Amino acid sequence: MTKSTKHWLVWGQYLAVAAAYAAFYRVAFQLSVSHWELTVGFRLCCLLLVPLRLWPALALGEFLPVMENALTRIDVFGSAWALAVCVPQIVVCMAGMKPLRRWGSLRMPDGTIRMGYVIVATLCCALLSTLRDTAALWAALSSSSTETAPWSTLSIGFSSYLLGGYLGGLTVAPAILAIQDRMQVEVSLRALWHSPLFRDVCVWLLPVLTVLTLQANAATALGEQQLLRLAMILPMVSMSWRYGWHGAAVAGSAASLAMALTSDSMRDPAVIYCQAALALSFSASLLLGGRPQPAAQPLLQEG
Repeated sequence: MTKSTKHWLVWGQYLAVAAAYAAFYRVAFQLSVSHWELTVGFRLCCLLLVPLRLWPALALGEFLPVMENALTRIDVFGSAWALAVCVPQIVVCMAGMKPLRRWGSLRMPDGTIRMGYVIVATLCCALLSTLRDTAALWAALSSSSTETAPWSTLSIGFSSYLLGGYLGGLTVAPAILAIQDRMQVEVSLRALWHSPLFRDVCVWLLPVLTVLTLQANAATALGEQQLLRLAMILPMVSMSWRYGWHGAAVAGSAASLAMALTSDSMRDPAVIYCQAALALSFSASLLLGGRPQPAAQPLLQEG
Protein backbone atom coordinates (compact mmCIF):
# COMPACT_ATOMS: atom_id res chain seq x y z
CA MET A 1 0.00 0.00 0.00
CA THR A 2 1.44 3.36 -1.05
CA LYS A 3 1.78 6.38 1.21
CA SER A 4 -0.85 8.24 -0.82
CA THR A 5 -3.33 5.36 -0.42
CA LYS A 6 -2.80 5.29 3.34
CA HIS A 7 -3.34 9.04 3.46
CA TRP A 8 -6.69 8.77 1.69
CA LEU A 9 -7.75 5.86 3.89
CA VAL A 10 -7.11 7.94 7.00
CA TRP A 11 -9.12 10.85 5.64
CA GLY A 12 -11.86 8.46 4.58
CA GLN A 13 -12.04 7.10 8.11
CA TYR A 14 -12.32 10.61 9.53
CA LEU A 15 -15.11 11.53 7.13
CA ALA A 16 -16.99 8.30 7.84
CA VAL A 17 -16.82 8.90 11.60
CA ALA A 18 -17.94 12.51 11.18
CA ALA A 19 -20.88 11.51 8.96
CA ALA A 20 -22.01 8.74 11.31
CA TYR A 21 -21.77 11.03 14.33
CA ALA A 22 -23.74 13.78 12.59
CA ALA A 23 -26.52 11.34 11.65
CA PHE A 24 -26.88 9.85 15.13
CA TYR A 25 -26.58 13.28 16.75
CA ARG A 26 -29.46 14.60 14.66
CA VAL A 27 -31.69 11.71 15.79
CA ALA A 28 -30.75 12.23 19.46
CA PHE A 29 -31.35 15.98 19.12
CA GLN A 30 -34.86 15.47 17.75
CA LEU A 31 -35.73 13.19 20.69
CA SER A 32 -34.32 15.53 23.35
CA VAL A 33 -35.83 18.31 25.44
CA SER A 34 -34.09 20.69 27.84
CA HIS A 35 -34.71 18.46 30.87
CA TRP A 36 -33.96 15.18 29.05
CA GLU A 37 -31.00 15.60 26.69
CA LEU A 38 -30.09 12.36 24.98
CA THR A 39 -27.46 14.24 23.02
CA VAL A 40 -25.34 14.42 26.18
CA GLY A 41 -25.53 10.64 26.59
CA PHE A 42 -24.57 10.04 22.97
CA ARG A 43 -21.72 12.55 23.26
CA LEU A 44 -20.51 10.93 26.49
CA CYS A 45 -20.43 7.45 24.93
CA CYS A 46 -18.30 8.72 22.06
CA LEU A 47 -15.86 10.52 24.35
CA LEU A 48 -15.53 7.41 26.53
CA LEU A 49 -15.12 4.84 23.77
CA VAL A 50 -13.74 6.55 20.66
CA PRO A 51 -9.92 6.85 20.43
CA LEU A 52 -8.49 10.33 21.00
CA ARG A 53 -7.10 10.47 17.47
CA LEU A 54 -10.67 10.46 16.08
CA TRP A 55 -11.97 13.24 18.30
CA PRO A 56 -11.49 15.91 15.59
CA ALA A 57 -13.88 13.89 13.41
CA LEU A 58 -16.45 13.92 16.23
CA ALA A 59 -16.11 17.69 16.51
CA LEU A 60 -16.68 18.06 12.77
CA GLY A 61 -19.68 15.73 12.91
CA GLU A 62 -21.37 17.87 15.57
CA PHE A 63 -20.38 21.20 14.01
CA LEU A 64 -22.36 20.51 10.83
CA PRO A 65 -25.84 20.13 12.42
CA VAL A 66 -25.36 22.92 15.00
CA MET A 67 -24.20 25.31 12.26
CA GLU A 68 -27.30 24.45 10.24
CA ASN A 69 -29.46 25.12 13.30
CA ALA A 70 -27.73 28.46 13.89
CA LEU A 71 -28.14 29.62 10.29
CA THR A 72 -31.85 28.76 10.16
CA ARG A 73 -32.67 30.69 13.38
CA ILE A 74 -30.22 33.58 13.33
CA ASP A 75 -33.01 36.02 12.39
CA VAL A 76 -34.98 35.00 15.48
CA PHE A 77 -32.30 34.90 18.18
CA GLY A 78 -29.58 37.15 16.78
CA SER A 79 -25.98 36.83 15.67
CA ALA A 80 -24.57 36.57 19.21
CA TRP A 81 -26.71 33.49 19.83
CA ALA A 82 -25.69 32.02 16.48
CA LEU A 83 -22.00 32.40 17.35
CA ALA A 84 -22.60 30.76 20.74
CA VAL A 85 -24.44 27.74 19.39
CA CYS A 86 -21.95 27.26 16.56
CA VAL A 87 -19.47 26.09 19.20
CA PRO A 88 -20.09 22.31 19.32
CA GLN A 89 -20.82 21.09 22.83
CA ILE A 90 -18.54 18.12 22.25
CA VAL A 91 -15.58 20.51 21.88
CA VAL A 92 -16.41 22.06 25.26
CA CYS A 93 -16.77 18.59 26.79
CA MET A 94 -13.42 17.51 25.37
CA ALA A 95 -11.76 20.10 27.62
CA GLY A 96 -12.90 18.10 30.64
CA MET A 97 -12.91 14.57 29.23
CA LYS A 98 -9.38 14.57 27.82
CA PRO A 99 -7.72 15.11 31.26
CA LEU A 100 -10.13 12.57 32.74
CA ARG A 101 -9.16 9.92 30.18
CA ARG A 102 -5.47 10.62 30.70
CA TRP A 103 -5.91 10.50 34.47
CA GLY A 104 -7.61 7.13 34.68
CA SER A 105 -9.05 4.23 32.74
CA LEU A 106 -12.68 3.35 32.19
CA ARG A 107 -11.93 -0.27 33.10
CA MET A 108 -10.02 -1.93 35.87
CA PRO A 109 -7.15 -4.34 35.03
CA ASP A 110 -9.61 -7.26 35.12
CA GLY A 111 -11.90 -5.52 32.61
CA THR A 112 -14.56 -4.40 35.10
CA ILE A 113 -16.14 -1.02 34.45
CA ARG A 114 -15.26 1.69 36.99
CA MET A 115 -18.78 2.94 37.64
CA GLY A 116 -17.55 5.85 39.73
CA TYR A 117 -15.52 6.94 36.70
CA VAL A 118 -18.65 6.83 34.54
CA ILE A 119 -20.63 8.94 37.03
CA VAL A 120 -17.84 11.56 37.19
CA ALA A 121 -17.63 11.63 33.38
CA THR A 122 -21.41 12.06 33.15
CA LEU A 123 -21.32 14.98 35.59
CA CYS A 124 -18.44 16.52 33.67
CA CYS A 125 -20.20 16.36 30.30
CA ALA A 126 -23.52 17.53 31.78
CA LEU A 127 -21.93 20.53 33.50
CA LEU A 128 -19.85 21.64 30.52
CA SER A 129 -22.78 21.21 28.13
CA THR A 130 -24.93 23.22 30.55
CA LEU A 131 -22.44 26.10 30.61
CA ARG A 132 -22.47 26.29 26.84
CA ASP A 133 -26.29 26.09 26.67
CA THR A 134 -26.69 28.78 29.35
CA ALA A 135 -24.32 31.07 27.46
CA ALA A 136 -26.41 30.60 24.31
CA LEU A 137 -29.61 31.28 26.30
CA TRP A 138 -28.10 34.48 27.71
CA ALA A 139 -27.16 35.61 24.20
CA ALA A 140 -30.67 34.89 22.90
CA LEU A 141 -32.36 36.75 25.76
CA SER A 142 -30.01 39.69 25.44
CA SER A 143 -30.60 40.06 21.71
CA SER A 144 -34.39 39.94 22.12
CA SER A 145 -34.49 42.76 24.66
CA THR A 146 -32.61 45.95 25.41
CA GLU A 147 -32.48 44.94 29.06
CA THR A 148 -30.02 42.52 30.62
CA ALA A 149 -31.12 38.89 30.54
CA PRO A 150 -33.06 38.15 33.76
CA TRP A 151 -31.05 36.05 36.19
CA SER A 152 -34.14 34.11 37.24
CA THR A 153 -34.60 32.83 33.70
CA LEU A 154 -30.92 31.97 33.43
CA SER A 155 -30.93 30.11 36.75
CA ILE A 156 -33.99 28.09 35.76
CA GLY A 157 -32.41 27.33 32.41
CA PHE A 158 -29.12 26.31 34.05
CA SER A 159 -30.79 23.88 36.48
CA SER A 160 -33.00 22.46 33.74
CA TYR A 161 -30.05 21.96 31.37
CA LEU A 162 -27.93 20.40 34.12
CA LEU A 163 -30.59 17.90 35.14
CA GLY A 164 -31.44 17.14 31.52
CA GLY A 165 -27.80 16.59 30.61
CA TYR A 166 -27.07 14.40 33.61
CA LEU A 167 -30.20 12.26 33.21
CA GLY A 168 -29.65 12.06 29.46
CA GLY A 169 -26.12 10.84 30.08
CA LEU A 170 -27.31 8.20 32.53
CA THR A 171 -30.04 7.11 30.13
CA VAL A 172 -27.64 6.29 27.30
CA ALA A 173 -24.08 5.67 28.48
CA PRO A 174 -24.46 2.97 31.20
CA ALA A 175 -26.84 0.95 29.01
CA ILE A 176 -24.39 1.03 26.09
CA LEU A 177 -21.54 0.00 28.39
CA ALA A 178 -23.63 -2.84 29.83
CA ILE A 179 -24.46 -4.13 26.35
CA GLN A 180 -20.80 -3.87 25.38
CA ASP A 181 -19.85 -5.81 28.51
CA ARG A 182 -22.30 -8.60 27.77
CA MET A 183 -21.55 -8.85 24.07
CA GLN A 184 -17.86 -9.58 24.53
CA VAL A 185 -18.55 -13.20 23.66
CA GLU A 186 -20.62 -14.26 20.66
CA VAL A 187 -24.12 -15.36 21.62
CA SER A 188 -26.94 -17.03 19.73
CA LEU A 189 -30.60 -16.04 19.66
CA ARG A 190 -31.44 -19.17 21.64
CA ALA A 191 -28.92 -18.25 24.33
CA LEU A 192 -30.28 -14.68 24.39
CA TRP A 193 -33.82 -15.97 24.96
CA HIS A 194 -32.64 -18.06 27.89
CA SER A 195 -30.88 -15.12 29.53
CA PRO A 196 -32.59 -14.30 32.86
CA LEU A 197 -31.89 -10.59 32.37
CA PHE A 198 -33.42 -10.55 28.89
CA ARG A 199 -36.47 -12.50 30.03
CA ASP A 200 -37.04 -10.23 33.05
CA VAL A 201 -36.84 -7.16 30.82
CA CYS A 202 -39.38 -8.59 28.36
CA VAL A 203 -41.70 -10.39 30.78
CA TRP A 204 -42.15 -7.88 33.55
CA LEU A 205 -39.97 -4.73 33.32
CA LEU A 206 -41.36 -3.38 30.04
CA PRO A 207 -45.00 -4.39 30.78
CA VAL A 208 -44.86 -2.78 34.24
CA LEU A 209 -43.38 0.46 32.90
CA THR A 210 -45.91 0.49 30.05
CA VAL A 211 -48.83 0.18 32.49
CA LEU A 212 -47.40 2.89 34.75
CA THR A 213 -46.91 5.21 31.76
CA LEU A 214 -50.47 4.71 30.51
CA GLN A 215 -51.91 5.17 33.99
CA ALA A 216 -49.85 8.33 34.58
CA ASN A 217 -51.02 9.83 31.28
CA ALA A 218 -54.62 8.98 32.11
CA ALA A 219 -54.50 10.27 35.70
CA THR A 220 -56.47 13.45 36.38
CA ALA A 221 -55.08 14.25 39.84
CA LEU A 222 -51.53 15.59 39.99
CA GLY A 223 -50.75 13.67 43.18
CA GLU A 224 -51.77 10.36 41.62
CA GLN A 225 -49.73 11.13 38.52
CA GLN A 226 -46.66 11.95 40.60
CA LEU A 227 -46.95 8.70 42.56
CA LEU A 228 -47.15 6.72 39.33
CA ARG A 229 -44.06 8.47 38.00
CA LEU A 230 -42.11 7.81 41.18
CA ALA A 231 -43.24 4.17 41.08
CA MET A 232 -41.18 3.78 37.89
CA ILE A 233 -38.08 3.90 40.08
CA LEU A 234 -38.96 0.66 41.90
CA PRO A 235 -38.37 -1.73 38.94
CA MET A 236 -34.91 -0.19 38.51
CA VAL A 237 -34.06 -0.85 42.15
CA SER A 238 -35.30 -4.43 41.82
CA MET A 239 -33.26 -5.06 38.66
CA SER A 240 -30.20 -3.55 40.32
CA TRP A 241 -30.55 -5.92 43.28
CA ARG A 242 -30.97 -8.90 40.93
CA TYR A 243 -28.38 -8.17 38.22
CA GLY A 244 -26.01 -5.55 39.59
CA TRP A 245 -25.27 -2.36 37.69
CA HIS A 246 -26.12 -4.07 34.39
CA GLY A 247 -29.72 -4.44 35.53
CA ALA A 248 -29.74 -0.89 36.90
CA ALA A 249 -28.45 0.48 33.59
CA VAL A 250 -31.08 -1.26 31.45
CA ALA A 251 -34.00 -0.68 33.84
CA GLY A 252 -32.93 2.91 34.55
CA SER A 253 -32.85 3.74 30.85
CA ALA A 254 -36.29 2.23 30.38
CA ALA A 255 -37.66 4.11 33.43
CA SER A 256 -36.17 7.37 32.17
CA LEU A 257 -37.86 6.90 28.80
CA ALA A 258 -41.17 5.98 30.42
CA MET A 259 -41.07 9.05 32.67
CA ALA A 260 -40.27 11.32 29.72
CA LEU A 261 -43.32 9.96 27.89
CA THR A 262 -45.60 11.23 30.68
CA SER A 263 -44.70 14.87 29.93
CA ASP A 264 -46.74 16.84 27.41
CA SER A 265 -45.18 20.28 27.96
CA MET A 266 -41.73 21.85 28.02
CA ARG A 267 -40.08 22.19 31.44
CA ASP A 268 -43.04 20.78 33.36
CA PRO A 269 -42.01 21.28 37.03
CA ALA A 270 -43.91 18.17 38.14
CA VAL A 271 -41.97 15.98 35.71
CA ILE A 272 -38.67 17.66 36.54
CA TYR A 273 -39.08 16.88 40.26
CA CYS A 274 -39.63 13.20 39.48
CA GLN A 275 -36.74 13.16 37.03
CA ALA A 276 -34.48 14.58 39.74
CA ALA A 277 -35.52 11.75 42.06
CA LEU A 278 -34.91 9.25 39.25
CA ALA A 279 -31.44 10.68 38.53
CA LEU A 280 -30.47 10.38 42.21
CA SER A 281 -31.81 6.83 42.50
CA PHE A 282 -30.26 5.88 39.15
CA SER A 283 -26.82 7.05 40.29
CA ALA A 284 -27.10 5.20 43.60
CA SER A 285 -28.24 2.00 41.87
CA LEU A 286 -25.31 2.12 39.46
CA LEU A 287 -22.78 2.71 42.23
CA LEU A 288 -24.27 0.21 44.66
CA GLY A 289 -25.65 -2.25 42.11
CA GLY A 290 -24.24 -5.42 43.64
CA ARG A 291 -21.21 -7.35 42.48
CA PRO A 292 -19.17 -6.06 39.50
CA GLN A 293 -19.81 -7.73 36.17
CA PRO A 294 -16.68 -8.89 34.28
CA ALA A 295 -16.23 -7.53 30.77
CA ALA A 296 -15.87 -10.96 29.19
CA GLN A 297 -19.14 -12.26 30.57
CA PRO A 298 -21.54 -13.29 27.79
CA LEU A 299 -25.06 -11.97 27.53
CA LEU A 300 -26.68 -15.29 28.35
CA GLN A 301 -25.00 -15.91 31.67
CA GLU A 302 -25.64 -14.33 35.03
CA GLY A 303 -23.36 -14.55 37.99
